Amino acid sequence: MMRTGALMLLGVAAMAAVPAMVRAQAAQYPITIVAPGKGPYTFPEGYQTPWDKIQISVTEKMSPNLFVLHGSQGLDPAHPDASGGRAMVLFGPDGVLMVDTQNRQVAEKTLKAIRSFTNAPIKVLVNTHIHGDHTGANAFFASQGAVIFSQENLRNEMLRPPRRANGQPAPAPDMAAVPTATYNYSASAPGQPAVSFYMNGETVDFIPMMPSHTAGDTIVRFRNANVIYIEDFYRNFGYPFADQANGGSIRGMLEAIDLIEKLAGPDTTLIPGHGTLVKKNDLLAYRGMLVDILARVTRWRDQGKSLKEVLAANLTAPYDKTTQGDTQQSKDRFITEVYDEVKDFPPIVDGKRTMPMHP
Repeated sequence: MMRTGALMLLGVAAMAAVPAMVRAQAAQYPITIVAPGKGPYTFPEGYQTPWDKIQISVTEKMSPNLFVLHGSQGLDPAHPDASGGRAMVLFGPDGVLMVDTQNRQVAEKTLKAIRSFTNAPIKVLVNTHIHGDHTGANAFFASQGAVIFSQENLRNEMLRPPRRANGQPAPAPDMAAVPTATYNYSASAPGQPAVSFYMNGETVDFIPMMPSHTAGDTIVRFRNANVIYIEDFYRNFGYPFADQANGGSIRGMLEAIDLIEKLAGPDTTLIPGHGTLVKKNDLLAYRGMLVDILARVTRWRDQGKSLKEVLAANLTAPYDKTTQGDTQQSKDRFITEVYDEVKDFPPIVDGKRTMPMHP
């Protein structure tokens, strides 16, 4: 696998001059073409995602050559606001740079959407975290010519998947889907790009993050468009999700939000994997909620309260009216994560934690 020093040399593509027309048009962006759904959504017991019905569309344009792709709303019970996670495409004469790949089941539809606006070869793909709605089509796009970049923690997570719920070993990883170019987060230099590409008139930074949503998170900054893809440590559809089994944490999400406060300007558009586009000031209420819930759950657990008692206390009630797409499952998952984190939190080993099991 490639290391950071090599990546800095290999990650430089031909710099294309930004036409005057692009600069003149920049003020009108971003353009939302298809807004994510707001819900509420309900799915009957036993419902399965109808992959054949899901379409992948250009949902936002961040600049003349930087587009966002997303799936249909109201069909995917895991992500009802819009199926899967957002993917981004920077395109032009230097080729295509992708951020994430959507679900495996819609790989060909994602490529078809890309081919609706560019025939440029797909050269670079960066994964922002391990979840299948962001990495599911990795192997497919690698077969199209993409070199896959990620944090080394993400690669390790793919190479050593956790056992199934029944204790049986997970299937062997598809090596075609595993990133081949990696970098690491440096606690001594948070926010520093590990890799920078100069493509299609844009400067793109891959910025590794501290363990937050997972242990292998990366945010992607497009400097000229003034856009940062912030993946899933922030979401405004449903309650927060720190994937603790894959090294994430609520406190890490707080650190990630604080880093964005330093990296983003007041007009920088932040693109979460789920929910609506935001500015950095929109993250303040989310941060306040995380701090409040951490404090409340800590007090309850210090008093010896059980998880069942803490869940019954409905601690998210003050935030329910302003949290789109909230469900009981989303609330309970969030509170359980906080409860587990505030006492005897297991360490990260190879990008993972062995979390306690709850009845």
